[in-house]
Amino acid sequence: MTQLLRVQNFNISSDGIGAGEDQTFENPFGSGVDPARLFAWAGATASWPMRTDPGGSRGLDDYLTRDYTHNIGAEIMGRNKFGPQRGPWENHEWRGWWGDEPPFHTPVFVMSHHERPSFTLSDTTFHFVAGDPATILEQAREAAQGKDVRLGGGVTTIRQFLDADLVDTMHVTVSPVKLGSGLRLWNSPDELLDRFHLDVVPSPSGVTHHLFWRK
Repeated sequence: MTQLLRVQNFNISSDGIGAGEDQTFENPFGSGVDPARLFAWAGATASWPMRTDPGGSRGLDDYLTRDYTHNIGAEIMGRNKFGPQRGPWENHEWRGWWGDEPPFHTPVFVMSHHERPSFTLSDTTFHFVAGDPATILEQAREAAQGKDVRLGGGVTTIRQFLDADLVDTMHVTVSPVKLGSGLRLWNSPDELLDRFHLDVVPSPSGVTHHLFWRK
């Protein structure tokens, strides 16, 4: 069975922006971007992977949030999703935004031009890898042991893999907020229709789910 490269539960604004510029420790999504506004739909669901209390909504949003972990054996992320450091790794004490229990539960391949030893937190092992998207995907597929690979973002990383024509499916959630400036996934989802089928599914929560699969 083919191992898919999947974008899952990726959130953008109504004008296509998924993150701001000037990322810092205090502002992981960059200036001008409040992640709570983009992620509110997911955080309200019963299956939100970072939920620490019981409860949460069911329905369409919950179904798609639950699919985040389904048949995933590894994740690829850009360095900016892991943390705000740039250049050589000077602070090895920094181990990502997620504390001692990261929500991935798989090997994670962090794209970086600078070497850093792998390390494990709970059941997640972070590997720091250099190379083109196809090479990194091959490493992740091997680690996934037959399961799919999730492409976690951020925007620049997803665009790299789209440009290399390596993405098989995408679930992108568009929130009804306009940000105006920042890192843009698209100007319009129609830009991808030469390679993907698209279903657009509105949710009662106010977001719109865009489901892409390769033609």
